Amino acid sequence: MTQIPYLDLKSINFMCQKELEQAYQRFLDSGQYILGKAVEKFESEFADYIGVKHCVGVGNGLEALHLILIAYGITEGHEVIVPSNTYIATWLAITYAGAKPIPVEPDPHNYNLDPNRVESALTEKTRGILPVHLYGQPANMESIMDIANQRNLIVIEDAAQAHGALFKGRKCGSLGHAAGFSFYPAKNLGALGDAGAVTTDDTSLADKIRTLRNYGSKRKYYNEMVGYNSRLDEIQAAFLSVKLSYLDGWNEKRKEIAAFYSRSLREISEVTLPHVPDWSGHVWHIYPILCSQRDALQAYLKDSGIDTLIHYPVPPHLSDAYGSLNYSNGDFPIAEAIALTELSLPIGPCMNIKDAEYVVRAIKNYFT
Repeated sequence: MTQIPYLDLKSINFMCQKELEQAYQRFLDSGQYILGKAVEKFESEFADYIGVKHCVGVGNGLEALHLILIAYGITEGHEVIVPSNTYIATWLAITYAGAKPIPVEPDPHNYNLDPNRVESALTEKTRGILPVHLYGQPANMESIMDIANQRNLIVIEDAAQAHGALFKGRKCGSLGHAAGFSFYPAKNLGALGDAGAVTTDDTSLADKIRTLRNYGSKRKYYNEMVGYNSRLDEIQAAFLSVKLSYLDGWNEKRKEIAAFYSRSLREISEVTLPHVPDWSGHVWHIYPILCSQRDALQAYLKDSGIDTLIHYPVPPHLSDAYGSLNYSNGDFPIAEAIALTELSLPIGPCMNIKDAEYVVRAIKNYFT
Protein backbone atom coordinates (compact mmCIF):
# COMPACT_ATOMS: atom_id res chain seq x y z
CA MET A 1 0.00 0.00 0.00
CA THR A 2 1.17 3.51 -0.80
CA GLN A 3 2.30 5.49 2.26
CA ILE A 4 2.00 9.28 2.28
CA PRO A 5 3.59 10.89 5.36
CA TYR A 6 2.13 14.13 6.62
CA LEU A 7 5.57 15.75 6.28
CA ASP A 8 8.77 13.95 5.31
CA LEU A 9 11.33 15.84 7.41
CA LYS A 10 14.12 13.38 6.75
CA SER A 11 13.87 13.80 2.99
CA ILE A 12 13.70 17.60 3.32
CA ASN A 13 16.98 17.64 5.20
CA PHE A 14 18.56 15.14 2.80
CA MET A 15 17.96 17.69 0.02
CA CYS A 16 20.72 19.82 1.54
CA GLN A 17 22.59 17.11 3.43
CA LYS A 18 26.06 17.94 2.13
CA GLU A 19 25.69 21.63 2.97
CA LEU A 20 24.36 20.81 6.43
CA GLU A 21 27.33 18.52 7.06
CA GLN A 22 29.71 21.27 5.93
CA ALA A 23 27.94 23.75 8.20
CA TYR A 24 28.32 21.35 11.12
CA GLN A 25 32.03 20.96 10.42
CA ARG A 26 32.52 24.73 10.33
CA PHE A 27 30.66 24.99 13.62
CA LEU A 28 32.78 22.26 15.20
CA ASP A 29 36.02 23.80 13.92
CA SER A 30 35.09 27.29 15.12
CA GLY A 31 35.48 26.54 18.82
CA GLN A 32 32.72 29.11 19.52
CA TYR A 33 29.42 27.46 20.32
CA ILE A 34 27.25 30.19 21.88
CA LEU A 35 26.36 33.55 20.24
CA GLY A 36 29.13 33.46 17.70
CA LYS A 37 29.55 34.21 14.00
CA ALA A 38 26.96 31.70 12.82
CA VAL A 39 24.22 33.43 14.83
CA GLU A 40 25.34 36.84 13.61
CA LYS A 41 25.35 35.60 10.02
CA PHE A 42 21.88 34.11 10.17
CA GLU A 43 20.46 37.13 11.98
CA SER A 44 21.76 39.38 9.21
CA GLU A 45 20.51 37.09 6.44
CA PHE A 46 17.06 36.62 7.93
CA ALA A 47 16.62 40.34 8.62
CA ASP A 48 17.45 41.02 4.96
CA TYR A 49 15.06 38.28 3.83
CA ILE A 50 12.16 39.62 5.89
CA GLY A 51 12.98 43.24 5.06
CA VAL A 52 13.64 44.61 8.54
CA LYS A 53 16.56 46.24 10.31
CA HIS A 54 16.96 43.64 13.05
CA CYS A 55 16.71 39.92 13.66
CA VAL A 56 17.51 38.59 17.15
CA GLY A 57 17.92 34.83 17.45
CA VAL A 58 16.31 33.25 20.51
CA GLY A 59 15.58 29.79 21.86
CA ASN A 60 12.19 29.15 20.24
CA GLY A 61 9.05 30.83 18.92
CA LEU A 62 7.23 31.00 22.24
CA GLU A 63 10.19 32.75 23.86
CA ALA A 64 10.38 35.16 20.92
CA LEU A 65 6.82 36.34 21.62
CA HIS A 66 7.37 36.37 25.38
CA LEU A 67 10.52 38.48 25.15
CA ILE A 68 8.81 41.00 22.86
CA LEU A 69 5.97 41.43 25.34
CA ILE A 70 8.41 41.84 28.25
CA ALA A 71 10.57 44.29 26.30
CA TYR A 72 7.52 46.44 25.53
CA GLY A 73 6.55 46.51 29.19
CA ILE A 74 3.37 44.48 28.78
CA THR A 75 2.79 42.80 32.13
CA GLU A 76 0.39 42.20 35.00
CA GLY A 77 -2.81 44.22 34.76
CA HIS A 78 -2.58 44.51 30.98
CA GLU A 79 -4.64 42.77 28.30
CA VAL A 80 -3.59 41.59 24.85
CA ILE A 81 -5.98 40.73 22.03
CA VAL A 82 -5.29 37.23 20.71
CA PRO A 83 -7.07 34.92 18.25
CA SER A 84 -9.44 32.36 19.73
CA ASN A 85 -8.29 30.03 16.93
CA THR A 86 -4.56 29.40 17.30
CA TYR A 87 -1.97 27.13 18.85
CA ILE A 88 -1.79 27.62 22.61
CA ALA A 89 1.78 29.02 22.50
CA THR A 90 0.37 32.38 21.36
CA TRP A 91 -1.70 32.60 24.53
CA LEU A 92 1.09 31.25 26.73
CA ALA A 93 3.45 34.06 25.74
CA ILE A 94 0.93 36.58 27.09
CA THR A 95 0.41 34.59 30.28
CA TYR A 96 4.18 34.30 30.85
CA ALA A 97 4.42 38.08 30.64
CA GLY A 98 1.80 38.36 33.38
CA ALA A 99 -0.87 39.86 31.11
CA LYS A 100 -4.28 38.44 30.20
CA PRO A 101 -5.10 37.00 26.78
CA ILE A 102 -8.39 38.37 25.43
CA PRO A 103 -9.64 36.04 22.69
CA VAL A 104 -11.30 37.34 19.54
CA GLU A 105 -12.95 35.11 16.96
CA PRO A 106 -11.44 34.49 13.51
CA ASP A 107 -12.78 35.46 10.13
CA PRO A 108 -14.73 32.28 9.23
CA HIS A 109 -13.36 32.39 5.67
CA ASN A 110 -9.61 32.56 6.34
CA TYR A 111 -9.48 31.42 10.01
CA ASN A 112 -7.31 34.37 11.11
CA LEU A 113 -8.12 37.10 13.63
CA ASP A 114 -11.13 39.10 12.39
CA PRO A 115 -10.33 42.84 12.59
CA ASN A 116 -14.06 43.62 12.60
CA ARG A 117 -14.40 41.92 15.99
CA VAL A 118 -11.39 43.54 17.67
CA GLU A 119 -12.93 46.90 18.61
CA SER A 120 -15.56 45.35 20.87
CA ALA A 121 -12.87 43.49 22.83
CA LEU A 122 -10.74 46.56 23.61
CA THR A 123 -10.71 47.99 27.13
CA GLU A 124 -8.66 50.56 29.01
CA LYS A 125 -6.33 47.68 29.96
CA THR A 126 -5.56 46.68 26.36
CA ARG A 127 -1.91 47.22 25.48
CA GLY A 128 -1.42 45.10 22.40
CA ILE A 129 -2.78 42.93 19.60
CA LEU A 130 -1.12 39.60 18.79
CA PRO A 131 -2.38 38.38 15.39
CA VAL A 132 -1.28 34.99 14.09
CA HIS A 133 -0.52 34.28 10.44
CA LEU A 134 -2.17 30.89 10.84
CA TYR A 135 -1.43 27.98 8.51
CA GLY A 136 0.94 30.21 6.48
CA GLN A 137 -1.78 32.74 5.56
CA PRO A 138 -1.22 36.40 6.54
CA ALA A 139 -3.70 38.02 8.86
CA ASN A 140 -5.35 41.22 7.61
CA MET A 141 -2.54 43.41 8.93
CA GLU A 142 -3.64 46.64 7.29
CA SER A 143 -6.91 46.69 9.22
CA ILE A 144 -5.23 45.50 12.42
CA MET A 145 -2.57 48.22 12.21
CA ASP A 146 -5.25 50.84 11.61
CA ILE A 147 -6.97 49.86 14.85
CA ALA A 148 -3.66 49.76 16.74
CA ASN A 149 -2.54 53.16 15.47
CA GLN A 150 -5.84 54.75 16.50
CA ARG A 151 -5.50 53.32 20.03
CA ASN A 152 -1.71 53.51 20.43
CA LEU A 153 -1.42 49.73 20.78
CA ILE A 154 1.56 47.48 20.13
CA VAL A 155 1.12 44.88 17.37
CA ILE A 156 3.18 41.70 17.67
CA GLU A 157 2.97 39.23 14.79
CA ASP A 158 3.03 35.52 15.53
CA ALA A 159 4.77 34.50 12.32
CA ALA A 160 5.67 30.98 13.45
CA GLN A 161 3.91 29.44 10.44
CA ALA A 162 4.52 32.18 7.90
CA HIS A 163 8.15 32.11 6.71
CA GLY A 164 8.10 33.91 3.37
CA ALA A 165 4.36 34.71 3.42
CA LEU A 166 3.33 38.05 1.92
CA PHE A 167 0.68 40.62 2.80
CA LYS A 168 0.21 42.94 -0.17
CA GLY A 169 3.77 42.23 -1.27
CA ARG A 170 5.39 42.71 2.16
CA LYS A 171 6.73 39.79 4.13
CA CYS A 172 5.13 38.69 7.35
CA GLY A 173 7.46 39.66 10.15
CA SER A 174 7.81 43.21 8.81
CA LEU A 175 4.21 44.36 9.22
CA GLY A 176 3.76 45.02 12.95
CA HIS A 177 5.99 46.58 15.58
CA ALA A 178 7.77 43.24 16.02
CA ALA A 179 7.31 39.57 15.15
CA GLY A 180 8.14 36.22 16.67
CA PHE A 181 9.27 33.33 14.47
CA SER A 182 9.64 29.67 15.30
CA PHE A 183 12.12 27.45 13.48
CA TYR A 184 10.77 24.22 14.94
CA PRO A 185 11.85 21.41 12.57
CA ALA A 186 8.43 21.05 10.90
CA LYS A 187 8.17 24.74 9.93
CA ASN A 188 8.64 25.92 6.34
CA LEU A 189 12.06 27.07 7.53
CA GLY A 190 12.96 24.55 10.20
CA ALA A 191 16.08 23.99 12.26
CA LEU A 192 17.23 20.55 13.41
CA GLY A 193 15.98 21.32 16.90
CA ASP A 194 14.26 24.18 18.69
CA ALA A 195 15.06 27.71 17.53
CA GLY A 196 13.34 31.08 17.14
CA ALA A 197 13.86 34.74 16.32
CA VAL A 198 12.46 38.22 16.76
CA THR A 199 12.28 40.57 13.76
CA THR A 200 11.71 44.30 14.06
CA ASP A 201 12.62 47.77 12.79
CA ASP A 202 12.65 49.02 16.39
CA THR A 203 16.34 49.37 17.30
CA SER A 204 15.61 50.00 20.97
CA LEU A 205 13.48 46.86 21.18
CA ALA A 206 16.11 44.75 19.42
CA ASP A 207 18.82 45.93 21.81
CA LYS A 208 16.64 45.13 24.80
CA ILE A 209 15.84 41.63 23.55
CA ARG A 210 19.52 40.93 22.90
CA THR A 211 20.09 41.77 26.55
CA LEU A 212 17.06 39.86 27.85
CA ARG A 213 17.94 36.67 25.93
CA ASN A 214 21.38 36.53 27.58
CA TYR A 215 20.63 36.72 31.31
CA GLY A 216 19.98 40.45 31.08
CA SER A 217 23.62 41.05 30.21
CA LYS A 218 25.38 42.88 27.39
CA ARG A 219 28.77 42.34 28.99
CA LYS A 220 29.58 39.00 30.60
CA TYR A 221 28.94 38.94 34.37
CA TYR A 222 27.44 42.46 34.32
CA ASN A 223 23.68 42.08 34.46
CA GLU A 224 21.53 45.13 33.73
CA MET A 225 18.12 43.49 34.18
CA VAL A 226 16.48 40.24 35.22
CA GLY A 227 16.92 38.34 31.98
CA TYR A 228 16.49 34.88 30.53
CA ASN A 229 18.54 32.17 28.90
CA SER A 230 17.02 32.15 25.42
CA ARG A 231 19.79 32.13 22.86
CA LEU A 232 19.69 30.77 19.34
CA ASP A 233 22.26 27.95 19.25
CA GLU A 234 25.24 28.44 16.96
CA ILE A 235 24.69 25.05 15.34
CA GLN A 236 21.02 25.73 14.62
CA ALA A 237 21.91 29.14 13.19
CA ALA A 238 24.44 27.46 10.89
CA PHE A 239 21.81 24.98 9.69
CA LEU A 240 19.22 27.72 9.21
CA SER A 241 21.58 29.73 7.01
CA VAL A 242 21.87 26.71 4.73
CA LYS A 243 18.13 26.09 4.60
CA LEU A 244 17.18 29.76 4.14
CA SER A 245 18.54 29.63 0.58
CA TYR A 246 16.06 26.80 -0.15
CA LEU A 247 13.03 28.42 1.48
CA ASP A 248 11.47 30.19 -1.50
CA GLY A 249 11.84 27.10 -3.68
CA TRP A 250 10.32 24.90 -0.99
CA ASN A 251 7.43 27.33 -0.60
CA GLU A 252 6.79 27.15 -4.34
CA LYS A 253 6.50 23.36 -4.06
CA ARG A 254 3.96 23.78 -1.26
CA LYS A 255 1.98 26.23 -3.41
CA GLU A 256 1.96 23.72 -6.27
CA ILE A 257 0.52 20.99 -4.06
CA ALA A 258 -2.01 23.39 -2.49
CA ALA A 259 -3.19 24.56 -5.91
CA PHE A 260 -3.67 20.95 -7.00
CA TYR A 261 -5.71 20.15 -3.90
CA SER A 262 -7.87 23.22 -4.40
CA ARG A 263 -8.56 22.39 -8.06
CA SER A 264 -9.19 18.71 -7.45
CA LEU A 265 -11.37 18.89 -4.34
CA ARG A 266 -13.58 21.87 -5.17
CA GLU A 267 -16.49 19.72 -6.38
CA ILE A 268 -16.80 17.82 -3.10
CA SER A 269 -19.62 19.58 -1.30
CA GLU A 270 -18.87 17.93 2.04
CA VAL A 271 -15.45 19.60 2.21
CA THR A 272 -14.74 23.30 2.80
CA LEU A 273 -11.49 24.39 1.16
CA PRO A 274 -9.28 27.24 2.38
CA HIS A 275 -10.05 30.72 1.08
CA VAL A 276 -7.15 32.92 -0.01
CA PRO A 277 -7.85 36.68 -0.33
CA ASP A 278 -6.32 38.57 -3.26
CA TRP A 279 -3.88 40.34 -0.93
CA SER A 280 -2.56 37.10 0.57
CA GLY A 281 0.72 35.46 -0.37
CA HIS A 282 -0.01 32.13 1.35
CA VAL A 283 2.95 29.76 1.94
CA TRP A 284 0.86 26.73 2.95
CA HIS A 285 2.56 25.62 6.11
CA ILE A 286 -0.72 23.75 6.52
CA TYR A 287 -3.41 22.87 3.98
CA PRO A 288 -6.58 22.84 6.10
CA ILE A 289 -9.93 21.48 5.02
CA LEU A 290 -13.11 21.54 7.09
CA CYS A 291 -15.39 18.51 7.14
CA SER A 292 -18.26 17.57 9.45
CA GLN A 293 -17.16 13.93 9.06
CA ARG A 294 -13.58 14.84 9.98
CA ASP A 295 -12.81 11.99 12.37
CA ALA A 296 -14.23 9.29 10.11
CA LEU A 297 -12.45 10.78 7.08
CA GLN A 298 -9.16 10.90 8.99
CA ALA A 299 -9.54 7.24 9.97
CA TYR A 300 -10.30 6.28 6.37
CA LEU A 301 -7.25 8.13 5.10
CA LYS A 302 -5.07 6.47 7.73
CA ASP A 303 -6.31 3.06 6.57
CA SER A 304 -5.35 4.16 3.06
CA GLY A 305 -1.78 4.94 4.19
CA ILE A 306 -2.24 8.71 4.35
CA ASP A 307 -1.12 10.63 7.44
CA THR A 308 -3.05 13.73 8.44
CA LEU A 309 -3.09 16.03 11.46
CA ILE A 310 -5.61 18.25 13.24
CA HIS A 311 -4.71 21.90 13.85
CA TYR A 312 -6.00 22.10 16.57
CA PRO A 313 -8.40 19.70 18.34
CA VAL A 314 -8.86 21.88 21.46
CA PRO A 315 -9.06 25.68 21.22
CA PRO A 316 -7.06 27.41 23.97
CA HIS A 317 -10.11 28.74 25.80
CA LEU A 318 -11.36 25.17 26.37
CA SER A 319 -7.99 23.73 27.39
CA ASP A 320 -7.36 22.68 30.98
CA ALA A 321 -4.46 25.13 31.00
CA TYR A 322 -6.91 28.05 30.81
CA GLY A 323 -9.65 26.58 32.96
CA SER A 324 -9.20 29.43 35.44
CA LEU A 325 -10.62 31.85 32.84
CA ASN A 326 -13.95 30.00 33.11
CA TYR A 327 -14.77 29.83 29.43
CA SER A 328 -17.38 27.31 28.28
CA ASN A 329 -18.46 25.59 25.10
CA GLY A 330 -20.27 28.12 22.96
CA ASP A 331 -18.26 31.15 24.08
CA PHE A 332 -16.24 31.21 20.84
CA PRO A 333 -18.31 29.16 18.39
CA ILE A 334 -16.23 29.84 15.26
CA ALA A 335 -13.01 28.60 16.86
CA GLU A 336 -14.88 25.65 18.35
CA ALA A 337 -16.37 24.72 14.97
CA ILE A 338 -12.93 24.81 13.35
CA ALA A 339 -11.52 22.60 16.12
CA LEU A 340 -14.26 20.02 15.49
CA THR A 341 -13.96 19.94 11.69
CA GLU A 342 -10.40 20.91 10.63
CA LEU A 343 -8.17 18.32 8.97
CA SER A 344 -4.68 19.07 7.65
CA LEU A 345 -3.74 17.22 4.46
CA PRO A 346 -0.16 16.15 3.71
CA ILE A 347 1.93 18.92 2.17
CA GLY A 348 5.62 19.71 1.92
CA PRO A 349 8.50 20.39 -0.46
CA CYS A 350 9.27 16.71 -1.01
CA MET A 351 5.70 15.82 -1.94
CA ASN A 352 4.89 15.45 -5.63
CA ILE A 353 1.71 15.63 -7.67
CA LYS A 354 1.49 11.84 -7.83
CA ASP A 355 1.34 11.76 -4.02
CA ALA A 356 -1.30 14.51 -4.02
CA GLU A 357 -3.33 12.60 -6.62
CA TYR A 358 -3.36 9.59 -4.30
CA VAL A 359 -4.65 11.76 -1.44
CA VAL A 360 -7.35 13.31 -3.62
CA ARG A 361 -8.42 9.93 -4.95
CA ALA A 362 -8.76 8.57 -1.42
CA ILE A 363 -10.88 11.56 -0.33
CA LYS A 364 -13.13 11.19 -3.36
CA ASN A 365 -13.49 7.47 -2.71
CA TYR A 366 -14.59 8.17 0.84
CA PHE A 367 -17.44 10.39 -0.35
CA THR A 368 -18.66 8.03 -3.12
